[in-house]
Amino acid sequence: TNVVELDVVEGAGGKSEQVLLTMLFRNCSLMLIFLMEADRKDNVQDVFQRIYTHLGAELYRKLFPVILTDNGASFKDPAIFERPEGELLSRVFYCDPMASWQKGRLEKNHEFIRYILPKGTSFDSLTEQKVNLMMNHINSTARASLNGCTPFQLALLLLLDAKLMSLMDLRSVPADQIHLKPDLIK
Repeated sequence: TNVVELDVVEGAGGKSEQVLLTMLFRNCSLMLIFLMEADRKDNVQDVFQRIYTHLGAELYRKLFPVILTDNGASFKDPAIFERPEGELLSRVFYCDPMASWQKGRLEKNHEFIRYILPKGTSFDSLTEQKVNLMMNHINSTARASLNGCTPFQLALLLLLDAKLMSLMDLRSVPADQIHLKPDLIK
């Protein structure tokens, strides 16, 4: 069963400014990043409604059978993820308090975000285009943990549906063009 890890990354302004909602598909380490106005339940719900609307019930169920997240206020209502239109499509499980290691792959992947957006950086100037560019560079980075493959390559092999790829505008970046530094999104 595929597990999708879910979290929020904050900028210098904390939960009240723009934040990044991150999702990591454990089976391939592909990370999706969504820009949200603030870390609020209604913003998370909007993202999941957008995903559900784009994918449809059957594909949503296939791609998000199990979601693992923390007990943050934005994630407390499991119906947001499990029942986007009323029907049970997914199951949400919550990490124990102070146990971020329980969704360790996503936490480790956040390091890639911090190469581009170091701690203390405000997210106010971020746009969806900048976030997509960052996401594509991160997902095109080869990993020793993936036997030298990139998350993007594995996602294609595991047939993460083309609808998901198009929703997120996922594109492979050639290895010699990957840039994981702050000036990537300047």
